[in-house]
Amino acid sequence: MDYTLESSNLTVSFSTYEGAMTSIKDKNGTEYLWQGDATYWSGQAPTLFPICGSIRDNKAVTADGHELEMPRHGIVRKREFACEGGYGNTITFSTDFSDRTLAAYPYEFNLKVRYTLDANRIRVTYIVSNRDNKNMPYLIGGHPAFMCPFAEGEDYTDYYLEFEKAETCDVPTPITETGLIDVEHRTPFLNGEKRLDLKHELFAVDAIICDKLVSRSVTLKSKYNEHSVKLDFEQFPYLILWSSANSGPFVALEPWLGLSTCSDEDDVFEHKRNCQVLTPGEEREYSFDITIN
Repeated sequence: MDYTLESSNLTVSFSTYEGAMTSIKDKNGTEYLWQGDATYWSGQAPTLFPICGSIRDNKAVTADGHELEMPRHGIVRKREFACEGGYGNTITFSTDFSDRTLAAYPYEFNLKVRYTLDANRIRVTYIVSNRDNKNMPYLIGGHPAFMCPFAEGEDYTDYYLEFEKAETCDVPTPITETGLIDVEHRTPFLNGEKRLDLKHELFAVDAIICDKLVSRSVTLKSKYNEHSVKLDFEQFPYLILWSSANSGPFVALEPWLGLSTCSDEDDVFEHKRNCQVLTPGEEREYSFDITIN
């Protein structure tokens, strides 16, 4: 089922499928959210839970001996959510544990995704609740993808990413065969720069895993028009940049709490970078903002 929020600046649409956004349009009808062409990537803006990326051989074990087995990006993608209703400029979707999720991830949880539209800003808030009687380890992240180009007559290479601050950093190597990350072998990425010019060759291997950024925001901009998409991700330590290797006309700007299993990590879930743990009955919120200008 589809739902819509409107402001003076934007019309944002949602679906109970994945509890995700399906459209972000300005008042001129310009579409900013990727529309999910399976030729390149059928997704749009899924929620990644309780892992971001992949775990080794799709398996892990918790510190207290519980076994996990789940595919890349976890267990709530491609799933129907319930709409808890819209109130003014806010709409919330939720999903609960089930027999299927317990077989993969043996914890009773509730996950809500709340969207708040304020003029030209969309706040995405994840609310994670532990409904179990034991501690619950997890990670969560977003995967919103944006049209690139989003203006007619422009090309992918007419766009660039502008970081909040000048960045000097290297990035680890994605292992495409496994979905894991080689953190010992790193490649120079930015050298005192705020700007990254987009080209499809950046994503010929896989995603760019930004694990050392100082910036807490990044903006997708055109060289030839004034419109832009800004992502603020203050609560998320990692930013993943991705597009499909077959020259997809989009770029995903993904705020993640954690990463795929790294080459210096074992298979204990709690040993993963920035692993979160909720005690029984505890609830925690994480938000990021998308601003259209």
